[in-house]
Amino acid sequence: MKCFVGIDLGSTTSKAVVLDEDGRILGRGITNSRSNYELASAVARTEAYVTSRFTIFGRELDERLASHPSSDRERVAEALRRSFRLQQYLRQLDTLEAFVHEELENRRYASVRDEAAPRLVTVLAQLRDVATRHFAAGAKRKSDFFRDLAGADFQEAAEEHSDPILAPFGMLVSLYDKAILRVENEQLELGFEANIGPALERALDEGDVGLRDPARLAAEAAAAAPLDEVRAVGTGYGRARLPFPRDQIRSEILCHGLGAHAMFPNTRTVLDIGGQDTKAIQVDSAGIVTGFQMNDRCAAGCGRYLGYIADEMNLGLHELGPLAQKSTRRVRISSTCTVFAGAELRERLALGERREDILAGLHRSIVLRAMSLLARSGGVDDEFTFTGGVANNAAAVDALRALVAENYGERTLNISPDSIYTGALGAALFALRDVQHGSLVEVAA
Repeated sequence: MKCFVGIDLGSTTSKAVVLDEDGRILGRGITNSRSNYELASAVARTEAYVTSRFTIFGRELDERLASHPSSDRERVAEALRRSFRLQQYLRQLDTLEAFVHEELENRRYASVRDEAAPRLVTVLAQLRDVATRHFAAGAKRKSDFFRDLAGADFQEAAEEHSDPILAPFGMLVSLYDKAILRVENEQLELGFEANIGPALERALDEGDVGLRDPARLAAEAAAAAPLDEVRAVGTGYGRARLPFPRDQIRSEILCHGLGAHAMFPNTRTVLDIGGQDTKAIQVDSAGIVTGFQMNDRCAAGCGRYLGYIADEMNLGLHELGPLAQKSTRRVRISSTCTVFAGAELRERLALGERREDILAGLHRSIVLRAMSLLARSGGVDDEFTFTGGVANNAAAVDALRALVAENYGERTLNISPDSIYTGALGAALFALRDVQHGSLVEVAA
């Protein structure tokens, strides 16, 4: 099967999308690796090919279990996905454990090594026990990223097993921080072929005996299916760092415009609020960009800003929107500058303002900046598509919907649950079009 890949290297996450030769999405991948763009590109691409093979597995399973209820097929597929993610997680835990113990061998820890070593063994064993619960049926994880899950679990276990004199909590966490950086810079075998075997055995232990052979055959077919990458195109904040030839790089503006058009063909206006910048884009009926505005001077009013606010409030990023929606009296925020945000936030809290009211004001302030860009790009036409990581924030969506209605009247606002992949989708479509239009078809190394 011929494949076409788009990779979007963002400032906080990197995404990849794999298309087949008919332009259908086979798979998507994402990573929050902060190590380097080349490795982030490789990890996102690997993840996209993993989900591509799970797409093929689903098709193969449907054929082999055509006479069974769809619930059987869904149950088997879901069990295998969970088991596969657990297998990847355990492989990363193995590497983390090895690096933590290597870091402990540094001479600076010589005086506490004998006491810290067994405590670390206990902490890391607890991480392994918790891992199975993260990927149990029906479990809800706070994050799908290894760094986030392992970091939270490590801190909890380290707090429980540390000693203020013999093995301080801060020292144990410092060992983790050093080790996780090494894990993120390690090229691990996380692909489908390397992990499907043990994942399949674990998943089949959960299922009905009569479904085991069809599931095994479907997994073998998915692993063996040829996926030939014809062309890849890169975009995003870090696109200049991609290991691609110049002719395989496209601007974020073009890719987000085309990606939004592919998701919602009637789109004429696109707003993308990412981690580092905000883009207001106008497109025509073919998804071609006709105008745009972009704030590229700082991260004010973007995902990084929200991340900073979450840290200041000791909240998870995913908690900001729901908390802001509980507001009963929105606080007016005068600055969205990341540098001054902490000071204003602390001042508001000291004055007795409620967190939810402050957050409601912050979200409105962010969207007001975006509205300025939209106005300068040509306004908001119907249909209007909101993309980027901030599109998953319900309070930001509410503020945007209200401000658009105030300024432009009622508009159709499109938000895809896969909006974070919009840029990568556009890049993959450019890769497909390049080949269809006769461009070179060399594979990106």
